[in-house]
Amino acid sequence: RCENLVEVYFQLQQQVMASSTELGPELLSRLLERFNEVLSSLVKSSFLVEKQPPQVLKTQTKFQASVRFLLGPQLLKAAPKPYVVRADMVTEKQARELELSKYSNTLSESTGEIMHNTVALETNPTSGTCCANFKNVLLKKIKRCERKGSESVTEEKCAVLFSTNVALTPSNISIHLQVLSLPIVVIVHGNQDNNAKATVLWDNAFSETDRVPFVVAERVPWEKMCDTLNLKFMAEVQTTKGLLKEHYFFLAQKIFNDHSARPEDFQNRHVSWAQFNKEILPGRGFTFWQWFDGVLDLTKRCLKSYWSDRLIVGFISKQYVCKLLSAEPDGTFLLRFSDSEIGGVTIAYVIRGTDGSSQVENIQPFSAKDLSIRSLGDRIRDLGQLRNLYPNIPKDQAFGSHYNSEWRGQG
Repeated sequence: RCENLVEVYFQLQQQVMASSTELGPELLSRLLERFNEVLSSLVKSSFLVEKQPPQVLKTQTKFQASVRFLLGPQLLKAAPKPYVVRADMVTEKQARELELSKYSNTLSESTGEIMHNTVALETNPTSGTCCANFKNVLLKKIKRCERKGSESVTEEKCAVLFSTNVALTPSNISIHLQVLSLPIVVIVHGNQDNNAKATVLWDNAFSETDRVPFVVAERVPWEKMCDTLNLKFMAEVQTTKGLLKEHYFFLAQKIFNDHSARPEDFQNRHVSWAQFNKEILPGRGFTFWQWFDGVLDLTKRCLKSYWSDRLIVGFISKQYVCKLLSAEPDGTFLLRFSDSEIGGVTIAYVIRGTDGSSQVENIQPFSAKDLSIRSLGDRIRDLGQLRNLYPNIPKDQAFGSHYNSEWRGQG
């Protein structure tokens, strides 16, 4: 499409030049000036990031990215030597200034030191594309900005600015091309990864397309948050089985710390960034996102097949489990994600006394490390007190396909 537009542009320009005498010098110069603006605008918007840098970027770690110039094969054919694209780190403030000036001014200073940050813009004759591929770029260090109030370093967003100057043939206009990557959170230590992912998720999910970099709403509708958590869960775990209505109800009770509301009461509520990943959950040492991310990680690593077979209820409160199980026969059990630990799955089961009274027990949560030693299926088979998966499926029928074959047949 860009190439077709450039063709139209050149045809129009030829028409104008051919009728220059009739047009007269004043109108001609006005038209030519307008033509240059149009061409410049089209060329600038056809320079884009094809492969985004990682949005959580650790210093001293190599990464890759690539930019593509859609009009390169057409306009840079006669260039004597390849143009060079440069990559620089910019702060949110710098990104804002570049946006306000419509990318007409160049960057005054880089906010971090990037190694191997210049690459040739090359046309590939086979694919007909014009790209600059950054293969082993390394962010050596980052210069932090002034932060607002209680902002932490993992809430600070920057971006990579890719830029180059090209001279277009045949008109020989010189144009400065630059494009920003998606927002990036720079970390220096692995333990910041979790909070950095929260910032990126919130930005990707809730930012408007035409925004001032990198402004994003502080509060969003709970329904939008549900969609985001569901998409994130399915993408991370790589499952087609998403979250259900009852899961959202449990998550709403957790994030709003409200156990008296009905499911429909949450529909018109808004959830804030602070509730998502700043405020510590009541009686816990972690935020809602830190807890949810732990569940994601555990499910992705150890529970994908169980979740996809719908053997794990997962998102359900301890109190509700007691209500469900207390009327069930002895040995009925279900699986839920631990409330008190990050990244743990626990088994709740019912024991009936001789007098018919029931008691619901919760086995200490299993972590990813525990489940890498012995799988969840084999642990369930080991535990004689577990008989039927709630509501009423014999455990061997429910989990049989998950038992480890070398243990089958051994007492």
